[in-house]
Amino acid sequence: MTATISPLKVKNHLASAPTTAPIFATKIHNLAGEEITLADPKATRALVALMNQHAVIGGAACHWGGPAAFAEMMSALHSIMFSQGPNWFEKFNFVNDAGHAENGIYALRANLGFDGLTFESLRGFRSITSKLTGHGEAHLNPEGVFISNGPLGSGLPQAQGLALADRAIGNDRVTICTISDGGCMEGEAREAMAAIPGLAQKGKMNPFVMIISDNNTKLGGRITEDSFDMKGSFLALREMGWDVVRVEEGHDLERVYQAIEENIAKAKSNELKPVALVIKTVKGYGVKATEEAKSGGHGYPLGAYDDKLVSFLEEIYSGESCPEEFTNWANEILASKPAPKEGPKSSVPSDKVQPGLANAMIKATKEGLPVFSVTSDLAGSTGVAGFHKEFPGHYVDIGIAESNMVSTAVGMAKQGFIPVVDTFAQFGVTKGNLPLIMSQLSQGAVICLFSHTGFQDAADGASHQATTYFSAVAGIPNTTVIALSTKEEAESLMYQAIKRYEEAINKGETPETTVFFFGREKHPVSYIEGGSYNWAKAQVLRQGTDGIIVTHGPLVQQALKAATELESKGKNITVINNPFINKIDVETFKDQLTKNGNKIVTVEDHQLTAGAGAILCHALKQEGLEFEMKSLGNDGHFGQSSYTALELYKKFGFDAQAMINQF
Repeated sequence: MTATISPLKVKNHLASAPTTAPIFATKIHNLAGEEITLADPKATRALVALMNQHAVIGGAACHWGGPAAFAEMMSALHSIMFSQGPNWFEKFNFVNDAGHAENGIYALRANLGFDGLTFESLRGFRSITSKLTGHGEAHLNPEGVFISNGPLGSGLPQAQGLALADRAIGNDRVTICTISDGGCMEGEAREAMAAIPGLAQKGKMNPFVMIISDNNTKLGGRITEDSFDMKGSFLALREMGWDVVRVEEGHDLERVYQAIEENIAKAKSNELKPVALVIKTVKGYGVKATEEAKSGGHGYPLGAYDDKLVSFLEEIYSGESCPEEFTNWANEILASKPAPKEGPKSSVPSDKVQPGLANAMIKATKEGLPVFSVTSDLAGSTGVAGFHKEFPGHYVDIGIAESNMVSTAVGMAKQGFIPVVDTFAQFGVTKGNLPLIMSQLSQGAVICLFSHTGFQDAADGASHQATTYFSAVAGIPNTTVIALSTKEEAESLMYQAIKRYEEAINKGETPETTVFFFGREKHPVSYIEGGSYNWAKAQVLRQGTDGIIVTHGPLVQQALKAATELESKGKNITVINNPFINKIDVETFKDQLTKNGNKIVTVEDHQLTAGAGAILCHALKQEGLEFEMKSLGNDGHFGQSSYTALELYKKFGFDAQAMINQF
């Protein structure tokens, strides 16, 4: 392609290549037989273990298995890229699709001194004060992240765009994308796998290298056991036009370095044929327990102030002496463990929402209803794992493929099943959005369990924080959107959704698609002992006369806290739990507005634009009601990592104190 387009001058904010040797280094030989110095992958693993420990102490979840698997690949690749000099990014586009491995990149770069990162910087990992977020995010860390990551499979097609643009402009640059075999299951990744060689053969792509970590592991377990073998997919790459190269020794640093070095040169020598470098790795490599774990130690396997921390580091350095700096750091953490808190424990029983959903599915199935779970790897996080254990013949793990999950469920519905799909809200409403529309258009209703809504997925950062989940699905015809706040509410409404599905089929009607949204933290099992949960009805949790706070989901607890404090100041506030986001209980709100001086404050962990407050107030105005309204929520911002959701509620202005300030 002849360069005929002059692009806009977009500033590249990536930091320059480091100029000093790694703090913890090792030596290998390159293809020319020269001895070179690289960052030691063992140091990367040790640093990940230590930085994760700080995050866990703060209350955040972390990843271990992915960065442990990628350590050799990242050490080798960064050495090659940074060898090009300060402006290394003029010679390479680097895209990490595997967001679960991003903390390994932070650790590696702190060892290298990239962008001024130090080991001290790692202590803030996933905190609200750090740019080292749960997954790589360009809006907070443009010096270190060119393309944001987190949702698996999205990075590869974006890398495709970079290489396409370089060709159109005439840049002399190679695009490299690292991706996991789990990420390769996503539909958008598979589309890019077909498009990249096809476009390259037409001379429209700059040199492209895709590096795949083949570790046969996803969050739920082994890919070959839970879903299907990816071997055929990798073999098919050759037929698509990729030059497929396989490396079995994925933790032999010299072998990995030479393979990457050789195949970058190969891609540059023939721009018509992109290279797929499939490297066999072990998720959780370096620690036997995580290597052998079903999930490969996907999450960080140690608890806060875990006594096993030092031995964990020592096992990473098995056969060698663990650097004193790391063991001292670990002992410093352990020595800082606070004394147990004294005082009475809360007598209010608490639990996550998730078990209530599984209980309802189990109950309905025992009654003979054909409930069937179509899941995409996150069953443990969304709660349906309990149903799978009870009825192992009533589910299929479709792999890491949310769009395929929903569409598969539509097919199941057309054959007489009551299909239930589950994933994180961010992936359900984005990757599953068109299939959800087609669900009703095809008269194949599904029940959706979408967890980790909004800032409830605090530690994972903006890429995982759904803040447009209501607006994405609330307008789909014959679709009911419900935000759950307690386990008891979840069990009741989920059971009702299943029974309503059955009733619609028996009447010859198309059932409604029901989309349940819920958080990840624990809350009281119920807010009203013996309370009822009626379909399409709001729930008055506290009766007042001085105004209404209406909310739903995880924020109900904050609203009740605000009302209690306001009572001590002489204000008697009504709190309404409004779980039915797009089925407004007009009569209850009409009655409560009259009792509360027609004053209402809506609160949501969602964008204010097209959110629950907007839907509610529009419906009430349509009924001719007059009232004073204020709305709290996310006013047009992306989120970020923090240890807990409450930190983000405070930062963005919709915690209990923000509610108090409205009265």
